[in-house]
Amino acid sequence: MAISNTERRTEGQSGNGKTAFRILVCDPIAEDGVEALKRSGADVDVRTGLSPVELRKSVDGYDALVVRSETKVTREIIEASSTLQVVGRAGIGVDNIDLDAATEKGVVVVNAPTGNVISAAEHAIALMLSLSRHIPEANASLRSGKWERGRFQGTEVRGKTLGIVGLGQVGSEVARRAKGLEMRVLAHDPFVPEERARVLGVDVVPMEKLVKESDYITVHTTLTEGTKRLIGEAELRAMKPSARVINTARGGIVDEAALKQALDEGWIAGAAIDVWEKEPLTSHPLFESDKVVVTPHLGASTAEAQERVAVDVAEQIMAVLRGEPARYAVNAPLIPAETYSYLAPYVPVAFKAGELAVQLHEGQMGRIEIDYSGEIAQHDVTPLKAAVVGGLLAPISEDHVNVVNVDIIAQRRGLQITEKRGPSHEIYANLVKVRIGSKAGGAEIAGTLAHDGPHIVSIDGFWVDVPPSEGYLLLVENKDRPGMVGAVGTLMGEYRVNISFMNVGRHEKRGTALMVLALDETLTPEQIARVKEIPDILGVKLARL
Repeated sequence: MAISNTERRTEGQSGNGKTAFRILVCDPIAEDGVEALKRSGADVDVRTGLSPVELRKSVDGYDALVVRSETKVTREIIEASSTLQVVGRAGIGVDNIDLDAATEKGVVVVNAPTGNVISAAEHAIALMLSLSRHIPEANASLRSGKWERGRFQGTEVRGKTLGIVGLGQVGSEVARRAKGLEMRVLAHDPFVPEERARVLGVDVVPMEKLVKESDYITVHTTLTEGTKRLIGEAELRAMKPSARVINTARGGIVDEAALKQALDEGWIAGAAIDVWEKEPLTSHPLFESDKVVVTPHLGASTAEAQERVAVDVAEQIMAVLRGEPARYAVNAPLIPAETYSYLAPYVPVAFKAGELAVQLHEGQMGRIEIDYSGEIAQHDVTPLKAAVVGGLLAPISEDHVNVVNVDIIAQRRGLQITEKRGPSHEIYANLVKVRIGSKAGGAEIAGTLAHDGPHIVSIDGFWVDVPPSEGYLLLVENKDRPGMVGAVGTLMGEYRVNISFMNVGRHEKRGTALMVLALDETLTPEQIARVKEIPDILGVKLARL
């Protein structure tokens, strides 16, 4: 459904005689972005620092807003305008924009997720070199009137091992630069195909190997429940005493308290931190250590990065206003309304199938296959593909995947996706099936729509029925014997973990079965280990929906 232009006001003619689009810039952006909008014939007003009340009173009459992180584009502001068509965020995150309200109002939201990639990668390299050569301490020492060459003897990075946690856009650029410095590069990222890693000259390894073998570890993943305190006490204790940790990604991925202890007690040699659990801040226990280099979230703070995000957003805003697709539209479905209306109920089905498949697969992600069966296969299934990819990336990415950018995001992350269409399944009228290939053990999930919402109906070939729910899924593969359900249920009772529902799928009597339990609380690794110790249990996995 392409968003049509609203009627223009007759005043404010552009140079070609057509009515000019009116754009309000609410936060400071690079002048290049403002000029790009003006060159496109727009009337641009730069009014930074408006209060919510002032913005709500001013927004009507503007076709587009440009913001960074300071201005909050709330439902009240969106609904106060009868002319607003697009909101551009000059940066990555869109947490300050009410996406639901924008979508309901037909307002397209665009961002600039790639503009600061090089700047962030260069900052990580700069911090690594600063740690290696004690540059901040040496600078401070000489400025204080001391000449202490012996105190600041450094170490070369050539020949050392760099471990990269997260081989996305920034991580990949760090890898390229590290190879230029003649470093050995390891990476941990289960969501990156091995082919992409090989192109970069990177060895993909388990987290345990990366932690033990790296001289430097740099973090380039997003902050999610799965990555919070990803580098904690256990990982820090397992590192070399000469190892150094760098975080320019998100505060909270590295456990700050554990890092302070690791430095104080000599588990590792140093750290460089650009991002913090609570920002802004001007004091922190880590500031007290001379083994730490600290910066105030400067990863994207270069003139070039600010210019790129401003120009990227300006170009996308003008594309939307001209009725063209934007490269990084966050919320805009550009397909016929009747098609989207029919497929919309299956979007959460596709998302949950992708979300569960990525949690259950093991090893490096290989080729991804999406099968559409039934009447849904007769439509443009791009919204379903976008939902699957969104589910696949949900644990590790802030990307907002939709029909506009799904192919761009898949290509950027090296995902190899094939799609198949077929007639109705023998049991289900419509079915979405997602397969992830992996040498270590892939996953296959199928879902459909029932009266109460999306249902997962097949897991790795076992026919089950997992109704709509939020929480944790415990999947137990076992020999089909009497007492198996009771044994697992008894253990959950011992843990005081509530089971909201349970379902069993099997291929044949007394063969192999899959027990699926929905839990209100998660299980600890020790508790999962005890489940595995039950006789005739073949495998146990935990996932979250």
